[in-house]
This record gives sequence, structure tokens and C-alpha cells, in this order.
Amino acid sequence: MSQENAKLDVALQDKILAVTRCGLSKSESEGFFRVALGLCYLAGLMTKETLDFKALDKEFNKFIYRSIGSGHSVTSILQYMSGERVIKVVESQRFLRAFGDYCPHVPVESIPFLLGLNLGVAKDISGIDVRGPVADWIEKQRILREEAGG
Repeated sequence: MSQENAKLDVALQDKILAVTRCGLSKSESEGFFRVALGLCYLAGLMTKETLDFKALDKEFNKFIYRSIGSGHSVTSILQYMSGERVIKVVESQRFLRAFGDYCPHVPVESIPFLLGLNLGVAKDISGIDVRGPVADWIEKQRILREEAGG
């Protein structure tokens, strides 16, 4: 994953909003926003640089508030990405096409890895059981990739 746009600059915000606009309903658009932002956030963590999480989260939370309103945060978006509703988004061809077009610095092929990373962090932080629909989806993707020879 390229470190291009690892920070939440205006260009990355525009890319996330472009993915969001590809949703056909308010609900779908919000799901696209959450997943695009969450994937970009998680991909940005994949660096050897020391990250200032307090500043990073503040920056992301400000963008989230301006984009979809109060009651949402990086934490709630990452929680959304560990729940069953994320599967509908990551299986949407419209989302995958838009995300691939607007956020090429986070390869679509990395989505299962990033969702797995998110589940691992959730387990480490809260001790929750990560078995369930998202873990099953990640495993299904692994099997499909192996069957395809990748």
C-alpha cells in the first residue's frame, strides 16, 4: 500500500467523498463513506513512522463530523467495519469500482487484510470475540484467492 495520502489531506477527503457520492441512497452513501474512510485510515496506519493517534483521530473526527454529522467518529466507523453491515458494502460492485477508481493508493485486493487488521485491533483493545460474519467473509476471500491461484 502506497503511503501517498496516508494523512487526511484535502485530496484524500475529496476521494472519500467521491466514493460516497457513488451510493444510490442516503444509507448506501453513508456505508460507502464509512468503509472508504475506514479503509484509508487503516491503510494509513501501515507505516514505519511514529503516528500521533490523538492528532490523527482528531483530524479524521473533524472530517467525519463535517461530512455525516454528529454521533460518528473514527471509533464508530471502525466498529461498523467489524460488524455484519460492512459485508454488504465490500461486496457491492459499485463500491469496489468507485473505491478502486478514487482511492487507488489502497488496493481493493487489500480489503480482506485491512478488515482482518481491524478485527485484530478490536480483539486486542476490547477483548471481543471476533468470530462472526466479517471473519467468515475474510476466510471466504482467502479461499477464493487460493482457488484462483493467488
